[in-house]
Amino acid sequence: MPELNDAHLITDQDIYLFNEGNHLRLYEKLGAHPASAGGKEGTRFAVWAPNARQVFVMGDFNAWSKTRDALRERGRSGIWEGFIPGVVPGQNYKYYIVSRYNGFTAEKADPAGFTSEVPPKTSSVVGTLDYAWGDEDWMKARGKTISLKSPVSIYEVHLGSWRRVPEEGNRSLTYRETAEQLPAYAREMGFSHVELMPVTEHPFYGSWGYQTTGYFAPTSRYGSPQDFMFLVDRLHQAGIGVILDWVPAHFPADAHGLAYFDGTHLYEHADPKQGFHPDWKSSIFNFGRNEVRSFLLSSAMFWLDKYHADGLRVDAVASMLYLDYSRKPGEWVPNRYGGNENLEAIAFLKQFNQVVYQNYPDVQTYAEESTAWPMVSRPTHLGGLGFGLKWDMGWMHDTLDYFARDPVYRKYHHNSLTFRLLYAFGENFTLPLSHDEVVHGKGSLLDKMAGDEWQKFANLRLLYGGMFAQPGQKLMFMGDEFAQRSEWRHEASLDWHLAKTSPHAGVRAWVRDLNRLYAAETALHELNCSPAGFEWVDANDSQQSVLAFLRKGERQGDVILAVCNFTSVPRHDYQVGVPRGGFWKELLNSDAAAYWGSGVGNLGGSEARALPVHGRPYSLRLTLPPLSIVFLKCCG
Repeated sequence: MPELNDAHLITDQDIYLFNEGNHLRLYEKLGAHPASAGGKEGTRFAVWAPNARQVFVMGDFNAWSKTRDALRERGRSGIWEGFIPGVVPGQNYKYYIVSRYNGFTAEKADPAGFTSEVPPKTSSVVGTLDYAWGDEDWMKARGKTISLKSPVSIYEVHLGSWRRVPEEGNRSLTYRETAEQLPAYAREMGFSHVELMPVTEHPFYGSWGYQTTGYFAPTSRYGSPQDFMFLVDRLHQAGIGVILDWVPAHFPADAHGLAYFDGTHLYEHADPKQGFHPDWKSSIFNFGRNEVRSFLLSSAMFWLDKYHADGLRVDAVASMLYLDYSRKPGEWVPNRYGGNENLEAIAFLKQFNQVVYQNYPDVQTYAEESTAWPMVSRPTHLGGLGFGLKWDMGWMHDTLDYFARDPVYRKYHHNSLTFRLLYAFGENFTLPLSHDEVVHGKGSLLDKMAGDEWQKFANLRLLYGGMFAQPGQKLMFMGDEFAQRSEWRHEASLDWHLAKTSPHAGVRAWVRDLNRLYAAETALHELNCSPAGFEWVDANDSQQSVLAFLRKGERQGDVILAVCNFTSVPRHDYQVGVPRGGFWKELLNSDAAAYWGSGVGNLGGSEARALPVHGRPYSLRLTLPPLSIVFLKCCG
């Protein structure tokens, strides 16, 4: 271990950057770091507690004595530090904080700790981040896999419930067990990336990780930091990128966590009108405090630096942007101009994106932002928030509402499908079918579909096909790919046995083939975020509930035709205008028998005739199967 000297201690420059709000790697200085001093091995501790009168380290190395091992205050920086000999990796610890105010004392987990005891235990654990990575090839080329022009298809996963082990008390898989199964499965299904719901340590399993206490610690429920690194490494070696959910919007008020850390509202706003979140009963970070910004920026960089994350998806961005989010009149404090915009949070989000892309131009940031806030995914120098992409929540809600309607009435709601294209290129969008749509009594996606059993499956295949045909990156929650019947339950495994039955296996095969087509055909992804990549053929056939459009690549003539029939009535001899003559091959048909469809189709394709339709010089006469989408491409 390194000798403890000035190179390993907190410098004046560190303190300056920390207090300025620009320290990006606090995890190298704060927390617990095994080291040696005076020939003795031990651990160096450092914690920010500016309103503490005394700070001690208590742990199983000193019989949990609250006052035996004291830290010293570093000038007036608010940082307490010290070296304790004999403390080695694997030992548990907390900080015992004696505040200057109100006689407050508390036993706190380390805000910068690298790992924790397995919940419900709450101590931090001394550890290291040593790991021999094997993903060099991936890291060198990964920017090409997640760019706006790449066929990004994301598989959203909750690690605790993707698969379980019923023979062992229905326990969750460990990180290493998941590493033996998830990479191969994602690769087989054609997904380019997995997005992991928060792996940051969280005391309440039922929060799915969105109530974070350990901003530098992967949850110990499934293993050690090195075990999680192994999972990321294996995914990368399989050619699968890793996007991590990250939650800077709020944190839980658990006694061992960040809330009221040193007897004051250190990380959170003191005023409950600003510091308490009414929806989640949690604390809101004080984004106007420089040290808090340094803490959060360092957390973001940590997952990119040490865990090789390929992207960060920021949860609940809307709740950060608006001071009156989920609040009634009189329950919020206007900004200095009298408005409802959270100016400090806006500045933080811009800084976050600037920092990420300056240090890692080959990753992406994603915003879960559910309002019409402008320029979320536009550069900060143009006035945007600087995210790489934004979730298109409007598309998700409009489309699911439409598919819940009986096809007989869909002609009256045709604009629910076409409206998106009025704004589709105002942002760089990801089309999400996320976990939020299959919880809290909403039912599964299959449940949401209208019709009888066969029609539900046909509608679901059509929903997925429409998503892959539309411009934008794709995201699908685990279980959706084989039409999970039940609502997602975080305490149970997905219903994998269903994937072996015909209708569910058909959906799974359809998703696999959609992913393969999406990756193979540049017209379906190359201009995902450009209006040049999309062109309506006919958006107005509401009477028959049919949509036809072209997806285009950068090369002249690189075109895919997609035609959707949203009714259960087959359409024979349906004319569709196309830009050129020749044979148009049917690439995919969601009604194919292989997908548990009825087998109606176009016998491999259709020859374009020199008969102008829809303002184009040629046209096809197609058979549109019921509740289906067909993809066609001119092959000369």
